[in-house]
Amino acid sequence: MEFTVSRAELVRELNLSQGVVEKKTTIPILSNVLVETDGNRVILTATDLELGIRCGCPARVKKAGAGTIPARRLLDYVRLLPDGDVQVKIQENHWASLVSGRSRTRIAGMSRESFPELPKMPPVLAEIPIGVLGSMIGKTVFSISSEESRFTLNGALLVLRPGGLVMVATDGHRLAMIESSGEIPGIGESYRALLPRKAMLELQKLASEAQPEALVRFSGDENHLFFELGERLLMSRKLTGNFPDYERVLPKEQPHAVALSRDEFKGAIERVAQFSDERSRSIRLSSASGELKIHSSVSETGESEESIPIAYEGPATEIGFNAEYMLDFLRAVYDEQVTFLFKDPHSAGELRPGGEKPENYRYVIMPMRI
Repeated sequence: MEFTVSRAELVRELNLSQGVVEKKTTIPILSNVLVETDGNRVILTATDLELGIRCGCPARVKKAGAGTIPARRLLDYVRLLPDGDVQVKIQENHWASLVSGRSRTRIAGMSRESFPELPKMPPVLAEIPIGVLGSMIGKTVFSISSEESRFTLNGALLVLRPGGLVMVATDGHRLAMIESSGEIPGIGESYRALLPRKAMLELQKLASEAQPEALVRFSGDENHLFFELGERLLMSRKLTGNFPDYERVLPKEQPHAVALSRDEFKGAIERVAQFSDERSRSIRLSSASGELKIHSSVSETGESEESIPIAYEGPATEIGFNAEYMLDFLRAVYDEQVTFLFKDPHSAGELRPGGEKPENYRYVIMPMRI
């Protein structure tokens, strides 16, 4: 196999494969990227058997073929080359030779035969604007559980239904749910799937490089989910099991609501949290007539308190929360105002963006004992 490709375009596509390639694997071929020619393009494929990505770029193909090259080594080297064209030749003994200007390099590859086949994408179920999907991931991904034993919580629930999308993530201590309204071409009945966290992070990468209105062609089979954006295809194995009934967790009654400046609230929590316990990260929110106090103290290191004026005339209430959980929400929204809703010290609190929203975003946090 022999082809010539732009160094900049090759680096851009190789970058996408890095989040998928297995770094520490007992199967050496999974550390490699599959390089194939297809007409006047070179196609790159990477997989860790749970997640796979296929992408490509234009190339001048002199001789068709396929081979695999260590993905990290290839990217690290090509990234250091000067701008211009790179000539790539993969020989019968699986060694790849790269020529660029005065640079000549040989990299030991492996046979294409042992590289796993990615499943074929079934017929498209729906087309989703990548900007919408990327935004929904950004507002839920931090709520996913990192405990591997709770594997049904190691991803987010994605629901496609007539009239919009829903994405929900929870780790048992907090829950983020976002609904996006708007007709989705192709969806006739509700479709539910558990999307792993790693796949969500790769979709965010694709979203960051695309125009927000670009459409992702979405599909799924019994075991996999497929997201095709232009010439790029991301494939993920579905998580199995039943996601919790999130609608039962959403508070039905929140009698007290306080409007706050997002920046002021975020800054106050960040400062006060410097004096919270390192393990629990607990802070206290005390609402009383006309003001919200945020307080934390650790006997060995000190204490901190900030006061924010608010329009509130309800009963005095003090609730403990994990500061990092609150900051995750405040970093994910860009509205000038947010709304804090609560009931009593023993019930879940809730944060929502302020103002009228075309999307419904709710973030529920369980209280802490203080």
